[in-house]
Amino acid sequence: MADVLIRPMLEPDLLAYKALRDAMLTGHPEAFTSDAETECQRDLASYRSRLSGGQGGGTLFTLLALDGARVIGALTCERESRRNVQHIAHLVGMMVADTHRGRGIGRALLADTITRLQAISGLAQVTLSVTTSNRTAVGLYESVGFTRYGRLPDAIRLPDGRRLDKDLMLLRL
Repeated sequence: MADVLIRPMLEPDLLAYKALRDAMLTGHPEAFTSDAETECQRDLASYRSRLSGGQGGGTLFTLLALDGARVIGALTCERESRRNVQHIAHLVGMMVADTHRGRGIGRALLADTITRLQAISGLAQVTLSVTTSNRTAVGLYESVGFTRYGRLPDAIRLPDGRRLDKDLMLLRL
């Protein structure tokens, strides 16, 4: 973890981000709402919306974890644009490369994200969804203070016939 840098994603990072995302979607279809077949066809430019400010300002930031120049992790944070719910942010697309799991990178991405969110005026809570059967991820989120406020049954239907539930989790800032 000592050599890993966490920082906001920049335009030159988009190709490496897409490569990581495509690999994670392909290797772990049960962990994501998006499917690899569709997402691998996406144009690189479509990921510009994940940069700070994004299209329409909905993306607050995407943080990357880098081992040298290699993107090994990412986490995107979006904010509601409608005035009555602008106090809510959402974490999406948390991923850490298989080669770097178990090294605290996900925890570091979460810690940096929470610190950044706490500094944003008007934010009061952050939500996420996680596949219920992904006990490692659920445990990580619980360890930093997220609590489950609901479960969406049959949230993901995979081509192999599996049907997976998602836990809906919340952290008050």
